[in-house]
Amino acid sequence: MSTSPEQKVCVYCASSQICASEYHEAAFRLGCILADRGFTTVYGGGAVGSMGALADGVISRSGRIVGVLPKFMQDLEWGHKGLSELQLVEDMRTRKHLMLTESRAVVALPGGSGTLEELLEAITLKRLGLYSNPIILVNTRGYFAPLIELFSSAVHQGFMDERHLSMWQVVSNPDDVPQAIESLTSWPADARKFARL
Repeated sequence: MSTSPEQKVCVYCASSQICASEYHEAAFRLGCILADRGFTTVYGGGAVGSMGALADGVISRSGRIVGVLPKFMQDLEWGHKGLSELQLVEDMRTRKHLMLTESRAVVALPGGSGTLEELLEAITLKRLGLYSNPIILVNTRGYFAPLIELFSSAVHQGFMDERHLSMWQVVSNPDDVPQAIESLTSWPADARKFARL
């Protein structure tokens, strides 16, 4: 089933060119899948690593992809040349805000500190009731297992509520992402009642 092209999916991913090729292959596959389902992909605008592979996947299926890139990265020629749209912004904070605004869902692919920082901000905003849409982790090669374990520890040690473990869904591969987006129920409107323990 196709979706409206106005439905945006925000994808967090990495620019590393030296990680295992399986990560880039998963990013390319995700781009193809999102394009085939009619989603507009919004991502960080980069041309290499998983970022570039994601964009190439969308483009290979004639999908729509929007990059949000800080100007200093454009000055370094880090931006992808073939995007449907490239939005240049002043800083990283504005970039994150625009990527998340009006997104139908967040999908996180494996990545480094920048990817993890973006993901954790989205999870934090969901905990506070400021973002209510699905957050999906694509667990290629079991990459997110340590983070998932850390969150479980946070619950067991009283830093998070048990209900917070349902703020995200973990899938094994990109093919499972559309179903995860469609099947996840809305985050409760009263999430702030248990945001603070």
